[in-house]
Amino acid sequence: MLRLNRCLSIVALALLLSACATSAPPSDARHPDDPWEPFNRNVHSFNETADRAVLRPVARGYQAVTPGPVRTGIRNFFTNLRSPVVMLNLLLQGRPGESLEQFERFFVNTLYGLGGVFDLASRGDLPRHEADLGTTFGNWGWEESRYLVLPFFGPSTVRDGLGFYGDTFINPVWELAREEGSYGLLGLNIIQIRANLLPLDAQIEDAFDSYLFLRDAYLQRRQFLIQGEESGLPDYDAFLDDDFDDWDD
Repeated sequence: MLRLNRCLSIVALALLLSACATSAPPSDARHPDDPWEPFNRNVHSFNETADRAVLRPVARGYQAVTPGPVRTGIRNFFTNLRSPVVMLNLLLQGRPGESLEQFERFFVNTLYGLGGVFDLASRGDLPRHEADLGTTFGNWGWEESRYLVLPFFGPSTVRDGLGFYGDTFINPVWELAREEGSYGLLGLNIIQIRANLLPLDAQIEDAFDSYLFLRDAYLQRRQFLIQGEESGLPDYDAFLDDDFDDWDD
């Protein structure tokens, strides 16, 4: 754990130093939820480099050698393991009925679905819910939060980053890694998540600015989860034209 913390500290220091040299729009031209855009773009670039060098090739290899039904079972298993996080946050958000429904899913899949490998609850039309500590904070009133790109983990906000950290204490996968120093299960979870995102790679790479694409898609999704309403994506062409005009001044 000490070695891991030391590595993360080195990464954070490198990102802070590189942020000083990043070209970015003037502060008055930045997105109101993204005042730290220079730093965030550096972390975004770092994550893209790490992804291309390590995570994407591993995810493609995993997809190539693992049969589809097995990948589905692994995905179901990790989704089921996350149920305690969802159940607790639904309770904290004042949604006991939905928390009970999530518990029913967890009970059925764990007991009859071989620990969640088989999603029998969905076959029985038991609804699946989504909640985390970040959305709980949002429901408690912390609706607006500064955008923050996390090293290795990607798009987030200050609120969601703190929520993610809090959720790790009730997520069995993270608890095993923290308490037992066993990172195999956590590594498999990360790989299967990345493999499930492979179909989105082409769309992200085709975007004019992958940073803006991911930022606005993330913020829109979180707004929907917290407020129950969707906002349209920005007019990127107008936004970029305005920014370039400002940079020329």
